[in-house]
Amino acid sequence: MNKFSCQVCIVGGGPAGMIAGLLLARAGIETIVLEKHADFLRDFRGDTIHPSTLQLFHELGLLEQLLERDHVKLPVIHARVAGETIPVADFRHLPVAAPYIALMPQWHFLDFVAEAAARYPRFTLRREAEAVATIETAGRTTGVRLASGDEVQARLVIAADGRHSVLRAQSGLPQRTIGAPMDVFWFRLPKTAAPDNETMGVFEAGRLFVLIDRRDYWQCAFVFPKGRAEEIRAEGIHAFRRRVAAVGAETAAGADAIADWDDVKLLTVSVDRLETWHKSGLLFIGDAAHAMSPIGGVGINLAIQDAVAAANILAGPMARGEDIAPLLAGVQARRMLPTRLTQGMQQVIQNRVIAPLLDDDTAFDRPPWFLRLFATLPLLRRLPARAIGLGFRPEHVRSPEA
Repeated sequence: MNKFSCQVCIVGGGPAGMIAGLLLARAGIETIVLEKHADFLRDFRGDTIHPSTLQLFHELGLLEQLLERDHVKLPVIHARVAGETIPVADFRHLPVAAPYIALMPQWHFLDFVAEAAARYPRFTLRREAEAVATIETAGRTTGVRLASGDEVQARLVIAADGRHSVLRAQSGLPQRTIGAPMDVFWFRLPKTAAPDNETMGVFEAGRLFVLIDRRDYWQCAFVFPKGRAEEIRAEGIHAFRRRVAAVGAETAAGADAIADWDDVKLLTVSVDRLETWHKSGLLFIGDAAHAMSPIGGVGINLAIQDAVAAANILAGPMARGEDIAPLLAGVQARRMLPTRLTQGMQQVIQNRVIAPLLDDDTAFDRPPWFLRLFATLPLLRRLPARAIGLGFRPEHVRSPEA
């Protein structure tokens, strides 16, 4: 067994964990990030980088370098409802350096953050290091134990290990479950002659389908009522291909590329949050603190906002050797309201839009009146753009640089 020590140990090398590691090491705090995998190369993870996140990289002087990585710019989101395509969110008017969503595979994004963080001598990324339990000393978290038997001792442990957080399950902290009426199948389809920047949601009676433009292919989300995954699989892959082909011209030609169910990944949607994000020596952020619905693709960006807020509040006092125990509640206080507002907005959309839409008995032959307003009143498109692109209480980098 090997023992390591640091000031901050971050469990989870996802967006929240890596950004927190970058900012804390930037402030001169010895930080170890534990990532259980050997690399970041995993598909069908959140990879919509919103204007709020791009603005943070602008503030760090890293935006131009980030955008050198392969990505697709999405300035406007469209919805196709009853065969009519309507622009519903226009990001081009947001007061930020990059007024659009950057669609970038998450492994490119995390590789970039890892390289930026590695420039700071107090940053360490340990791969193939799976944390399985916290170490408790006199009622305080003082480190984590790894599956290998190694231990990392730390002044503070930040749990950023995702919606299936092992540390959250062990913490005993109270949790509120909100739930969701749907689950999602994720898969790829080849892209034919469709133009760029055609990311959209397709809304029809009994069908909700999302097409994310990856330039060379479509990343697709097939949304269906919760718990019906096995029922759909039982119909057979040929029936599923027919469902996909019926979405429209974008999918008709490429549906046969789904060879078998191994090409289709299930995302079980859950929406929940911890009511308390911290214990002595332990702080939860990102999906470990609050699992979000995929609606709006805001989960990755909300997690990054948590990381920035944590660094803003903790980095300076920690660098000065001050007691940070009283400050952990301040991170939760800063980020709980945006979390509640975002989840509340998602809950309304889930219950009033998605659940009725997935009911096969629902029928309409034209878009609802409120959606038709987006086609005729461009100013309306700025409201969802701000909610999705910036969120509630966007953070800015205020942590020091050593």
